[in-house]
Amino acid sequence: MAIVDAHHHVWDLSVRDQPFLDQPDLAPLRRNFLLSDLEPEAAAQGVTSTVLVQTVTEPGETPEMLALAAGSDLIAGVVGWVDLEAPGAADALGALRELAGGDFLVGIRHPVLVEPDPDWLIRPAVLRGLADVAAAGLTYDVVLAPRHLRGAVAAARATPQLTFVLDHFGNPEIGTEVDESWAGAFRAFAALPNTVAKLSGILGEPAPGRAGSADTGRAPEQTAHIRPYYEIALAGFGPDRLMFGSDWPVSTLAVGYGGVYAAARSLTADLSPAEKTAIFRDTAQRTYQLELPR
Repeated sequence: MAIVDAHHHVWDLSVRDQPFLDQPDLAPLRRNFLLSDLEPEAAAQGVTSTVLVQTVTEPGETPEMLALAAGSDLIAGVVGWVDLEAPGAADALGALRELAGGDFLVGIRHPVLVEPDPDWLIRPAVLRGLADVAAAGLTYDVVLAPRHLRGAVAAARATPQLTFVLDHFGNPEIGTEVDESWAGAFRAFAALPNTVAKLSGILGEPAPGRAGSADTGRAPEQTAHIRPYYEIALAGFGPDRLMFGSDWPVSTLAVGYGGVYAAARSLTADLSPAEKTAIFRDTAQRTYQLELPR
């Protein structure tokens, strides 16, 4: 089975600063992570295609990612960034499509998790920008904090023509008990027909009270703490609306690329072959309209 990693990043700090890395706990990520670093890691796990996702809110990053995709046999799609609140969002999307590699643009993302306003996604200007994303035939990746989830529900209801892809299950706080406030908003999001979620982000989370490691394998008992979140997602979305994503290199804070993949395999071990194929390939291919290698 061809495997799609539906969520990863790359950055070269000599080309572009990554302000989010200024957080003290992200110090190990303050170095270059290039596509050439990812390629052998992905190949070792049988990953044949990926989706490259934006990291900064600067117009220059997305053209760079599109050009990288155009010269790569691994990247099948790019989730970029435009200013959704700007009146010219539709024109910006059209301009990206005209660039070298523009055909690889499959979605747009904005880091909502840094927005103080929990209702940022339902600002009138943002809703107008989301409508422009839908009109361009693209998806919208939602990366947020749990406080933004109810706003995401409202935005998805208000823009039914747009597919919303929830990154990292909405970044719940992984603890000994599931936060019911997160769970309620998450289930409401999952209940909408135009929503999809990524089995990403939480895959590298160490158990509460334990530090992460760079181990390449994750035994079933090492994923017990994230299983309740996965089971809520599986019940809400089903395999046909879940997709695997490594969140590399952010995930390397806790576990190696192989460990993230092993965690996903452990969580999905009881699914049928068709259900596994959905999570590890088909959902991403359909959602992002990816052209995969034969």
